[in-house]
Amino acid sequence: MLEHTQKPIIKGDAEINVRFSAARADAVKETITKILDLAGIKYRIKIKASDLEEAKPWREVYPDTHPGEILRGARYREELTQAGLAEKIGVKRQHISEMENNKRPIGKAMAKRLAKALNTGYRVFL
Repeated sequence: MLEHTQKPIIKGDAEINVRFSAARADAVKETITKILDLAGIKYRIKIKASDLEEAKPWREVYPDTHPGEILRGARYREELTQAGLAEKIGVKRQHISEMENNKRPIGKAMAKRLAKALNTGYRVFL
């Protein structure tokens, strides 16, 4: 998270922004403080709680989305045609079409092949 600051930039200063669970803020602050003290580094720690909602699983946010839509989106992201993806994983183009249109299930083994070809985790297709 980048944050606008009114503080002037001073030559030789460095700023590090870290994001972590708010529930761990005290433990993280204590650990960082100990490390900086041991290193003899002067510091100023500022903790800002996020006002964003807690992350939700994608299936909860998009309950009507089926694995075929995820497959189509991942294929587009990687700029592959159905034929290109089919060739890459060794299946017929028709199989890709059927999976994208929810007419053919995507099993675990197929999900792993798709995930490798599309640079994503296989669980999104299950």
